Amino acid sequence: MPQFIATTDADFETRFAKLLTLKREDSVDVDDTVAAIIADVRARGDAAVCELTATHDRLQLTPDTLAFTEDDIDEHIARVPDAERAALEHAAARIRAYHERQLPKDESWEDETGATLGWRWTAVDAAGLYVPGGQASYPSSLLMNAIPAQVAGVKRLVVTAPTPDGIANPLVLLAARISGVETVYRIGGAQAVAALAYGTNTIHPVDKITGPGNAYVAAAKRRVFGRVGIDMIAGPSEILVIADADNDPDWIALDLLSQAEHDASAQSILITTDGAFGQAVADAVDARLQTLERREIAAPSWADNGAIITVRDLGEAAALADQIAPEHLELCVDDPEPLAANIRHAGAMFLGKWTPEAIGDYIGGPNHVLPTARSARFSSGLSVMDFMKRTTMARMTPQSLKAVGEDAETLARSESLEAHGLSVRARLDALN
Repeated sequence: MPQFIATTDADFETRFAKLLTLKREDSVDVDDTVAAIIADVRARGDAAVCELTATHDRLQLTPDTLAFTEDDIDEHIARVPDAERAALEHAAARIRAYHERQLPKDESWEDETGATLGWRWTAVDAAGLYVPGGQASYPSSLLMNAIPAQVAGVKRLVVTAPTPDGIANPLVLLAARISGVETVYRIGGAQAVAALAYGTNTIHPVDKITGPGNAYVAAAKRRVFGRVGIDMIAGPSEILVIADADNDPDWIALDLLSQAEHDASAQSILITTDGAFGQAVADAVDARLQTLERREIAAPSWADNGAIITVRDLGEAAALADQIAPEHLELCVDDPEPLAANIRHAGAMFLGKWTPEAIGDYIGGPNHVLPTARSARFSSGLSVMDFMKRTTMARMTPQSLKAVGEDAETLARSESLEAHGLSVRARLDALN
């Protein structure tokens, strides 16, 4: 049974603080194992990747078969039903249209001294996109990672998609084709991350690695950060729904279960201004759990990590939402915009009762790779910007250098950096 909490409870602050600090991440310590895997891949390259794939995915590979061939991909995607192909293409078009609007603009201007200042944006040269395999194989995640990279202008896109027992997901390969991905490697785990970061004879290294994975993949991304860029270290899924009584309890129950069915460690929270409505939602969740296909996952998620919080008003709801800083935030109220304006910390917002979070997972347009575990307080979801970097530009004229140079020299001397100051002074002296 989920927790039932009300802001009017005497012990509310204590119970809410405990909810915020609830540890849901996998506690297994895999860092030593991952460090050994990375070292092995760095030392032995393709041989290590093939051996580790045989051990963990029960798939025998050689350097020549690490990647799917074009014929392999054609054969797999031919099996995709027409309805699923059309839906994936529709989703890709909407995701692309949304992310094209994120492209930043170069800027250049002349300031009052005559100096020209500005910046320009350029894409990383190569990106490696990790797509989980097995039961957690999601073509939607490939679209959400690959399309922003392609829109950003990344020249080389490769995917690692583990295929345990040699079983590939045709929709993942179709998503790769739709997204313009050049190469799909049938490898996964920490060994895939290591290969992307350091390269092997067959796999060329990349500049940025994005995409979700298990504890081993997360640990590997932490370890290679600095050698390459990464998107984020994502934890279990989470959703916060703020809803008043003017909602169908079953709709809200399904929204909560949409995240609970991901993982037994996922978290679903309802904040409502009506305690009776909260109980009705809990009853609806229980009813749905009787028939839900993934009830063996969703039920423990709801029982162990779920919560229903009753508040006095929507102002309290907004304040609590900012403390939770959820990955997904649904605002199921009649006028959601003013409520949204009062909430600063959320990975993605879904406004109004007609906007279930699942629309964002697949076809809404915004990215579904989002910050978890309260990291929305300081980070954002995946975007075009994750595949670009900004280079600042400055051009001084003799006049502008004369206007600012002496202060630069003074500051350099204050930091005991003599050559810094002299590099400015030599030019100033040449102007006299």
